[in-house]
Amino acid sequence: MATDARDDVSARSLDEPLYIDGGSHLEDVTAEHEVVLVDFYADWCGPCQMLNPVLEKLADTTDAVIAKVDVDEHQQLAGSFGVRGVPTLVLFADGEQVEQQSGVLPENRLRALIERYTE
Repeated sequence: MATDARDDVSARSLDEPLYIDGGSHLEDVTAEHEVVLVDFYADWCGPCQMLNPVLEKLADTTDAVIAKVDVDEHQQLAGSFGVRGVPTLVLFADGEQVEQQSGVLPENRLRALIERYTE
């Protein structure tokens, strides 16, 4: 069923965060969309939970796709990005990684970061 999730990425409404199911899925999403903000998170992480409403709002109000990677489910993928703490945010533009930030950032800083690559 994971293949089905990948196949309909472009058909889905991306006004809410998209949950990534592995490395190839992340590659597909970053290749298909101009700007993708990836949130490496964990369910047990308090700061990650605080960031969720901000990311949901950004998904709904910006041109970026917000993708979420559960570091407990995808440890190898998180490791390949050098994730040492959560939340870690990685921004892709035109399929290339352009930014990486650790910790909770305020909405205005995240919005400015996204707009740098979408305008």
